[in-house]
Amino acid sequence: MKQKVRAKNNRTIFIREDERGNLKKRLLSADKLNENFYNKTIHGKLEDVAKKLPNKFVDLLFIDPPYNLSKDFGNNQFRIKKDDDYQKIFENWLLLIIHTLKKSASVYVCCDWKSSPAIYNVLKRHLNVKNRITWEREKGRGARNNWKNCFEDIWFATVSDKYKFNVDAVKLKKKVLAPYKNNGVAKDWSEERNGKFRLTHPSNLWTDITIPFWSMPENTDHPTQKPEKLVAKIILASTDKDDVVFDPFLGSGTTSVVAKKLGRQYVGIEMNEEYCCLTEKRLIRAKKDQSIQGYAKNVFWERNSLTDQQKNNENGNLLQTTIN
Repeated sequence: MKQKVRAKNNRTIFIREDERGNLKKRLLSADKLNENFYNKTIHGKLEDVAKKLPNKFVDLLFIDPPYNLSKDFGNNQFRIKKDDDYQKIFENWLLLIIHTLKKSASVYVCCDWKSSPAIYNVLKRHLNVKNRITWEREKGRGARNNWKNCFEDIWFATVSDKYKFNVDAVKLKKKVLAPYKNNGVAKDWSEERNGKFRLTHPSNLWTDITIPFWSMPENTDHPTQKPEKLVAKIILASTDKDDVVFDPFLGSGTTSVVAKKLGRQYVGIEMNEEYCCLTEKRLIRAKKDQSIQGYAKNVFWERNSLTDQQKNNENGNLLQTTIN
């Protein structure tokens, strides 16, 4: 495979030919699936793998399926369908894996504005829909005759009314523009070296996400890669340590990588061998670098608010990454 010519400071992760063989050995093939599939990347089609997975082992199901768009995923080209047909396809995908969910499991499904209604219609038939998260995807292309498309949705659903939601783990640290004091005492904020900040409860509107690009160490050539920070919010909110996170459309491995960094178990399915190898390379790197962009001191920071000085933990044990 011919390698792309990349700029000097381009940090995009790619597979070199001299490392491909060892990375392939780390994969678990669908035809050799056994009980030892935890913390593995399964190379195969969802239809072949799902029927071999046991019941009720998943705490968090993260689904980032092909959107109802024409898109090239290497060895798989997805072509736009009629709305009703896409809804049936997604329902078939969900029904293949719904047996893996624990009674207390949570489910998150990514989609764009076109496929969002279809996803909701399917989820409400089989699960308890709790919310719709909308996140700003600031890389959207401009249009001459329409509004620029720069957001996506994530539907949040649960198997039952008994589920995990760790609100304190996903609070957002924001700069205070108009600090208020009550009898001379700061109200709901604290002053630090680099300004005044407040911890706020997480909402279903996320404007603090940065899409991976060439100078970020998490970037790959996958056409629809999700940011690690986005997945980290979901994993921290809906799982505890050692819980199992399952991604049936793993892509370049963001879900597994973030789960590993946060001390969760992971299982991922991906039909493209190149993306499977990318996942394994990222998992190897995650052993040495557990940083997540925009996440420090156990809180998420607003975009561009995390300075170099704030990155440094005086005790040297911060979970941290590059500036957001």
